[in-house]
Amino acid sequence: MIIKKKNIAFCSLMLGIVFLFGCGKSTVNTKPYESAKDDTNTQIYISIVSKGWQSQYWQAVKMGVDKAAKKYNVRITFEAPEADAAIIKQIEMIDSALSKKPAALVLAALNSKAVIPEIEKAKSLNIPVIGFDSGVDSNIPVTTVATDNASAGRLAADKLALAIGGKGEIAVICHDAVSTTGIGRRDGFLNQVKEKYPKIKVVEVKYSGGDHEVSKNITEAIIKNYPNIKGIFATNEGSAYGLINGITEKNKIGKIAIVGFDAGEFQKDAVRNKVMFGAISQDPIEVGYKAVEAAYKASKGEKLPIKIDTGYKWYDYTNVDDEDMKTLLYD
Repeated sequence: MIIKKKNIAFCSLMLGIVFLFGCGKSTVNTKPYESAKDDTNTQIYISIVSKGWQSQYWQAVKMGVDKAAKKYNVRITFEAPEADAAIIKQIEMIDSALSKKPAALVLAALNSKAVIPEIEKAKSLNIPVIGFDSGVDSNIPVTTVATDNASAGRLAADKLALAIGGKGEIAVICHDAVSTTGIGRRDGFLNQVKEKYPKIKVVEVKYSGGDHEVSKNITEAIIKNYPNIKGIFATNEGSAYGLINGITEKNKIGKIAIVGFDAGEFQKDAVRNKVMFGAISQDPIEVGYKAVEAAYKASKGEKLPIKIDTGYKWYDYTNVDDEDMKTLLYD
């Protein structure tokens, strides 16, 4: 079953928004955010180096960070590079953070391998490292707070297969091929299709850096190159926004089933109006909260589990406005 075509009024609305969200990511001030200090001089300092803060997902993560910082009375800095591809910039930020000798480093790595020298340095300085959102290819982090991305990717494959009736050509727009989130979601999706759906053919896997405009251009190229394409999966918020814009601009609403990842108002509206078949939402507030909580406990010498799973949930037009989805579907 392919998602039904929506009315002309919504199509016009979406086309109007294409310019707004298709221009790429907004300009980001990469100066670190720092929480307020108290007057006791007893607060511990936790440095957080994120993959981003330009999307609604990362703003929701930061809400969780702030909530935990307040509860545990810790001082935090929260910073991120301006784009998902700015790996060198993130490494510089980590080096700068370590020079301030925080009680713990909380890290969402853009590249699971490139940051290994920095986390080895953190270990040599006896600074515990907490992975969050995206892990690293190392056993140095005392824990990683994240969604089970491979499992979530498998669920996305099941849902897209349902939307296209279990057969046809599909494609994937992945935000990157170097982070554990990108790799996990991509491979979980592809493995599920390969193992469970012999009549579905994956014709393209493209990488967008999570950029709206790049993702839109990829979508339009897929539509042009594969006129029989039945479905497309986008692996993060930025990629999903570009996918929605591309489908809308090419007048393919209801003709190509699309499945996304993450939330945000634009994506939620696309789901409500059946432009997008549905999406997987993480719990970004919980990711941020649990990361700071883990960092606080690690700084006190407490033992932590290797992984802290923050969960995920599928949403579509039938449950997008349900009460139990509100904390997961951030704006």
